[in-house]
Amino acid sequence: MPQAAGSGYDADNLPYGVVSFGDDSPRVAARIGDFVVDLAPIAALEMLPQTELLAEPSLAELFAAGPPVWASVRRWLVGLVSDPAERSVVEPYLFPLSEVTPHLPFAVADYVDFYCSLDHASNVGKIFRPDAEPLLPNWRHLPVGYHGRAGTVVASGAEIRRPCGQRKQPEADAPTFGPSRRLDMEAELGFVVGVSTPLGSPVSPGAFAEHVFGVTLLNDWSARDIQAWEYVPLGPFLGKSFATSISPWITPLVALESARTPLPRQAPEPLPYLRVEEPAGYDIEVTVRCNNTVVSHPPYAAMYWSPAQMLAHLTSNGASLRTGDLFASGTISGAERDQRGSFLELSWGGRDEVQLADGSSRTFLEDGDEVTLSATCPGALGGRIALGDVTGRILPA
Repeated sequence: MPQAAGSGYDADNLPYGVVSFGDDSPRVAARIGDFVVDLAPIAALEMLPQTELLAEPSLAELFAAGPPVWASVRRWLVGLVSDPAERSVVEPYLFPLSEVTPHLPFAVADYVDFYCSLDHASNVGKIFRPDAEPLLPNWRHLPVGYHGRAGTVVASGAEIRRPCGQRKQPEADAPTFGPSRRLDMEAELGFVVGVSTPLGSPVSPGAFAEHVFGVTLLNDWSARDIQAWEYVPLGPFLGKSFATSISPWITPLVALESARTPLPRQAPEPLPYLRVEEPAGYDIEVTVRCNNTVVSHPPYAAMYWSPAQMLAHLTSNGASLRTGDLFASGTISGAERDQRGSFLELSWGGRDEVQLADGSSRTFLEDGDEVTLSATCPGALGGRIALGDVTGRILPA
């Protein structure tokens, strides 16, 4: 469509979401430029076999339908927005983005968060264990992760309440309970599972695209003081489970083909179940803004473990996949200071202040702060496509 040509949401992107059109019930839509296409009525007019999937108040039914249906719907959708002969059909069902209400696009079945950036893991190790080896012995052998809380995943725009929990100062004899004083964000990429698997059936790295529908930007909010006290010996719990924000727009994997890129070499060589001919990630550039000040540009291309290896490890013990499972990359960070994807790293554990455009500074997030993640990557038409933004504002405890 002419309005979308050259934008981050041109015909080579076309992310899916779930929106309400006025007082109507939520249903599946696609974004093109600064407009949203109401897909179900057009599909009904053209007698598309997948019409019922597009009338659902969730993307889950489309996810579960599998790759042949994903490809068929996308071919139809690309034709709708690219063929001049379809313009008269589409225009009555084209709405400005500002006039629709986006929703959480699917009910999250399970949520797993990984820890796949070598730079992030090294930075965290240096901050917390300055006199020891930054990486723990297992880190280069497996994608480290933890099981999060699916029920606290929210769509962009939802306000984030500062969590309370136990915190212990280094010099104190005992912990206290109260609002987190070290509230943080984490810039991440989330992967959405479409096709399920039965219990006891591991997924090989080569089968990644048979199960994963697409990606979403993700902010895994973190209470660092709560996390630091609770995580030994079983790992993150209440310091992470209070909120995770995702974009309302899910970009299908096929839209990222031009962004595929080899990841840095893995050493030592992974065990056979994680081994791939060439670990591949995506050349996605993330931008982190706090109160409209750009504070970092984390590069996803710098990640150590690939998305396919994350999925293989997640299922290697026979754990099943469910439609709507969400797994995330962990904080995306690069080697440079302005590529760090969390305030923990940007402030080096609270030691250094991060300057904002209004003259204020931060080490961790304050009440009223608004954080926005955005990202772009190479698209098939030669320009750059955009992933849907993720925004959240901090409310007092």
